[in-house]
Amino acid sequence: MNYIKYLVENIHSVIVATINADGHPQTRVINMMMWDEKGLYFLTAKGKAFYTQLMEQKYVALSATKDKTSVSLRGKIQNIGTEKLDEIFKINSYMQQIYPYDTRSVLEVFRLYEATGEYFDISDPAHVMRDSILIGTPKIAESGYFVGNKCVGCKRCYSVCPQKCIDISGKPAVIDQNRCLHCGRCVEICPNHAIEKRG
Repeated sequence: MNYIKYLVENIHSVIVATINADGHPQTRVINMMMWDEKGLYFLTAKGKAFYTQLMEQKYVALSATKDKTSVSLRGKIQNIGTEKLDEIFKINSYMQQIYPYDTRSVLEVFRLYEATGEYFDISDPAHVMRDSILIGTPKIAESGYFVGNKCVGCKRCYSVCPQKCIDISGKPAVIDQNRCLHCGRCVEICPNHAIEKRG
Protein backbone atom coordinates (compact mmCIF):
# COMPACT_ATOMS: atom_id res chain seq x y z
CA MET A 1 0.00 0.00 0.00
CA ASN A 2 3.04 2.32 0.11
CA TYR A 3 2.59 3.01 -3.60
CA ILE A 4 -1.09 3.87 -3.10
CA LYS A 5 -0.16 6.21 -0.25
CA TYR A 6 2.47 7.80 -2.52
CA LEU A 7 -0.13 8.22 -5.27
CA VAL A 8 -2.60 10.00 -2.96
CA GLU A 9 -0.25 12.07 -0.84
CA ASN A 10 2.58 12.92 -3.25
CA ILE A 11 1.04 12.90 -6.72
CA HIS A 12 -2.69 13.37 -5.97
CA SER A 13 -3.87 14.38 -9.48
CA VAL A 14 -4.07 11.50 -11.97
CA ILE A 15 -5.30 10.86 -15.51
CA VAL A 16 -8.33 8.55 -15.42
CA ALA A 17 -9.61 6.78 -18.53
CA THR A 18 -13.07 5.43 -19.31
CA ILE A 19 -14.96 4.75 -22.55
CA ASN A 20 -17.27 7.51 -23.78
CA ALA A 21 -20.68 7.15 -25.43
CA ASP A 22 -19.25 6.74 -28.94
CA GLY A 23 -16.98 3.87 -27.85
CA HIS A 24 -13.71 5.81 -27.71
CA PRO A 25 -11.36 6.24 -24.76
CA GLN A 26 -11.82 9.44 -22.77
CA THR A 27 -9.45 10.84 -20.15
CA ARG A 28 -9.69 13.51 -17.51
CA VAL A 29 -7.68 14.67 -14.49
CA ILE A 30 -9.13 13.43 -11.20
CA ASN A 31 -7.78 13.89 -7.68
CA MET A 32 -7.25 10.76 -5.61
CA MET A 33 -8.70 11.83 -2.27
CA MET A 34 -7.75 9.13 0.21
CA TRP A 35 -6.81 5.49 0.62
CA ASP A 36 -7.22 2.75 3.19
CA GLU A 37 -7.01 -1.05 3.38
CA LYS A 38 -10.18 -1.30 1.25
CA GLY A 39 -8.89 0.70 -1.70
CA LEU A 40 -8.40 4.08 -3.34
CA TYR A 41 -11.07 6.81 -3.22
CA PHE A 42 -12.11 9.60 -5.60
CA LEU A 43 -15.33 11.48 -6.25
CA THR A 44 -17.30 13.24 -8.95
CA ALA A 45 -20.57 15.10 -9.40
CA LYS A 46 -23.65 13.13 -10.40
CA GLY A 47 -24.36 15.45 -13.34
CA LYS A 48 -21.11 14.71 -15.17
CA ALA A 49 -20.64 12.32 -18.09
CA PHE A 50 -17.77 10.82 -16.07
CA TYR A 51 -20.26 9.78 -13.37
CA THR A 52 -22.47 8.07 -15.96
CA GLN A 53 -19.48 6.22 -17.43
CA LEU A 54 -18.35 5.07 -13.98
CA MET A 55 -21.82 3.78 -13.13
CA GLU A 56 -22.14 1.91 -16.43
CA GLN A 57 -18.63 0.54 -16.81
CA LYS A 58 -17.60 -0.04 -13.18
CA TYR A 59 -13.97 -0.09 -14.35
CA VAL A 60 -11.21 2.50 -14.81
CA ALA A 61 -7.59 2.81 -15.82
CA LEU A 62 -5.43 5.55 -14.35
CA SER A 63 -1.89 6.85 -14.61
CA ALA A 64 0.09 9.53 -12.83
CA THR A 65 3.67 10.73 -12.84
CA LYS A 66 5.93 12.93 -10.74
CA ASP A 67 9.70 13.37 -10.43
CA LYS A 68 10.47 10.55 -12.89
CA THR A 69 8.25 8.08 -11.06
CA SER A 70 4.87 6.81 -12.22
CA VAL A 71 1.94 4.81 -10.91
CA SER A 72 -0.54 3.04 -13.18
CA LEU A 73 -3.61 1.07 -12.10
CA ARG A 74 -6.57 -0.60 -13.78
CA GLY A 75 -9.46 -2.31 -12.09
CA LYS A 76 -12.95 -2.45 -10.66
CA ILE A 77 -14.71 0.43 -8.95
CA GLN A 78 -17.82 0.72 -6.84
CA ASN A 79 -20.03 3.68 -5.99
CA ILE A 80 -20.21 4.07 -2.20
CA GLY A 81 -22.47 7.14 -2.28
CA THR A 82 -21.70 9.67 0.43
CA GLU A 83 -19.74 7.20 2.57
CA LYS A 84 -16.33 8.76 3.26
CA LEU A 85 -17.46 12.13 1.85
CA ASP A 86 -17.06 14.05 5.11
CA GLU A 87 -13.71 12.40 5.76
CA ILE A 88 -12.53 13.29 2.24
CA PHE A 89 -13.50 16.95 2.76
CA LYS A 90 -11.68 17.01 6.09
CA ILE A 91 -8.48 15.55 4.60
CA ASN A 92 -8.69 17.65 1.42
CA SER A 93 -9.76 21.01 2.83
CA TYR A 94 -9.52 22.74 -0.59
CA MET A 95 -12.68 20.84 -1.56
CA GLN A 96 -14.66 22.99 0.89
CA GLN A 97 -14.01 26.01 -1.35
CA ILE A 98 -14.89 24.17 -4.56
CA TYR A 99 -18.14 22.79 -3.11
CA PRO A 100 -19.09 25.06 -0.15
CA TYR A 101 -21.83 24.31 2.38
CA ASP A 102 -24.51 21.95 1.11
CA THR A 103 -23.39 21.98 -2.55
CA ARG A 104 -21.35 18.85 -1.82
CA SER A 105 -24.65 16.95 -2.00
CA VAL A 106 -24.09 16.61 -5.78
CA LEU A 107 -20.98 14.50 -5.15
CA GLU A 108 -20.65 10.75 -4.76
CA VAL A 109 -17.59 8.72 -3.81
CA PHE A 110 -16.10 5.86 -5.79
CA ARG A 111 -13.70 3.25 -4.52
CA LEU A 112 -11.16 1.40 -6.66
CA TYR A 113 -11.32 -1.86 -4.74
CA GLU A 114 -9.80 -4.53 -6.99
CA ALA A 115 -6.93 -3.53 -9.25
CA THR A 116 -3.53 -4.37 -10.62
CA GLY A 117 -0.84 -1.99 -11.74
CA GLU A 118 2.75 -0.94 -11.40
CA TYR A 119 5.11 1.55 -9.91
CA PHE A 120 7.94 2.64 -12.23
CA ASP A 121 10.96 4.72 -11.21
CA ILE A 122 13.53 6.09 -13.66
CA SER A 123 15.06 8.65 -11.29
CA ASP A 124 18.32 6.70 -11.61
CA PRO A 125 18.31 6.00 -15.37
CA ALA A 126 21.04 3.35 -15.17
CA HIS A 127 19.05 1.38 -12.58
CA VAL A 128 15.34 1.67 -13.23
CA MET A 129 12.93 0.07 -10.79
CA ARG A 130 9.57 -1.52 -11.51
CA ASP A 131 7.20 -3.11 -9.01
CA SER A 132 3.71 -4.58 -9.07
CA ILE A 133 0.76 -3.04 -7.24
CA LEU A 134 -2.28 -4.98 -6.08
CA ILE A 135 -5.49 -3.72 -4.51
CA GLY A 136 -7.83 -6.44 -3.25
CA THR A 137 -7.52 -9.92 -4.70
CA PRO A 138 -7.59 -9.58 -8.49
CA LYS A 139 -6.52 -12.33 -10.85
CA ILE A 140 -2.92 -11.61 -11.78
CA ALA A 141 -1.61 -12.28 -15.27
CA GLU A 142 2.15 -12.77 -15.38
CA SER A 143 3.75 -10.22 -17.68
CA GLY A 144 7.21 -9.41 -18.96
CA TYR A 145 9.99 -11.40 -20.62
CA PHE A 146 11.10 -14.80 -19.35
CA VAL A 147 13.95 -17.10 -20.39
CA GLY A 148 13.00 -20.74 -20.93
CA ASN A 149 14.86 -24.06 -20.97
CA LYS A 150 16.04 -23.61 -24.58
CA CYS A 151 18.65 -21.16 -23.24
CA VAL A 152 22.20 -22.29 -24.15
CA GLY A 153 23.99 -19.64 -22.11
CA CYS A 154 25.31 -17.63 -25.08
CA LYS A 155 24.93 -14.35 -23.13
CA ARG A 156 23.72 -12.43 -26.19
CA CYS A 157 20.63 -11.27 -24.32
CA TYR A 158 22.81 -9.61 -21.68
CA SER A 159 24.94 -7.92 -24.36
CA VAL A 160 21.94 -6.01 -25.76
CA CYS A 161 20.04 -5.35 -22.51
CA PRO A 162 20.00 -1.58 -21.80
CA GLN A 163 19.72 -2.13 -18.04
CA LYS A 164 22.03 -5.20 -17.82
CA CYS A 165 19.32 -6.78 -15.70
CA ILE A 166 19.79 -10.36 -16.89
CA ASP A 167 21.62 -12.81 -14.65
CA ILE A 168 23.72 -14.95 -17.00
CA SER A 169 25.58 -16.87 -14.29
CA GLY A 170 23.47 -19.99 -14.90
CA LYS A 171 21.21 -21.64 -17.46
CA PRO A 172 18.62 -20.55 -18.17
CA ALA A 173 19.47 -16.88 -17.72
CA VAL A 174 17.11 -14.98 -15.40
CA ILE A 175 15.63 -11.55 -16.12
CA ASP A 176 15.18 -9.26 -13.10
CA GLN A 177 11.51 -8.33 -13.54
CA ASN A 178 11.85 -5.31 -11.25
CA ARG A 179 14.43 -3.70 -13.54
CA CYS A 180 13.36 -4.87 -17.01
CA LEU A 181 12.25 -2.13 -19.44
CA HIS A 182 10.17 -4.61 -21.50
CA CYS A 183 11.96 -3.38 -24.63
CA GLY A 184 12.23 -6.85 -26.22
CA ARG A 185 15.83 -6.60 -27.45
CA CYS A 186 16.68 -9.90 -25.74
CA VAL A 187 13.94 -11.68 -27.69
CA GLU A 188 15.22 -10.32 -31.00
CA ILE A 189 18.78 -11.54 -30.49
CA CYS A 190 18.19 -14.92 -28.85
CA PRO A 191 19.38 -17.57 -31.37
CA ASN A 192 17.28 -20.36 -29.79
CA HIS A 193 14.05 -18.39 -29.32
CA ALA A 194 14.33 -19.18 -25.62
CA ILE A 195 12.78 -15.91 -24.43
CA GLU A 196 9.05 -15.40 -24.39
CA LYS A 197 6.83 -12.41 -23.70
CA ARG A 198 3.97 -13.00 -21.30
CA GLY A 199 0.92 -10.89 -20.61
